[in-house]
Amino acid sequence: MASKELKDQDFLEVVVKALVSNPSAVKVKREVDEMGVLMTLDVAPEDMGTVIGRMGATAKAIRTLLRVVGIKNNARVNLKISEPEGGKRSRASSDVDRAMDDLKL
Repeated sequence: MASKELKDQDFLEVVVKALVSNPSAVKVKREVDEMGVLMTLDVAPEDMGTVIGRMGATAKAIRTLLRVVGIKNNARVNLKISEPEGGKRSRASSDVDRAMDDLKL
């Protein structure tokens, strides 16, 4: 891949690694399709709150900056932040499962 294509991925890695307490756990996957560029971000579970920020403000700012980088390179860039295993959604579904088990007589 040409370095021009990777500017958005390099940018995302540098920004997120500067924010988190476990930079070695930061992983960025880049996919290109007819819709544009999709960047998938994985971070350590303890850094998830830092990356998302209060009411999603940090994630929104990172997405905005990525779009600007994409515009400079004539690409539409979107960011997906992967929820780490054991995240809140996993716990919520297990709580629902537990509640359903309690209802069974």
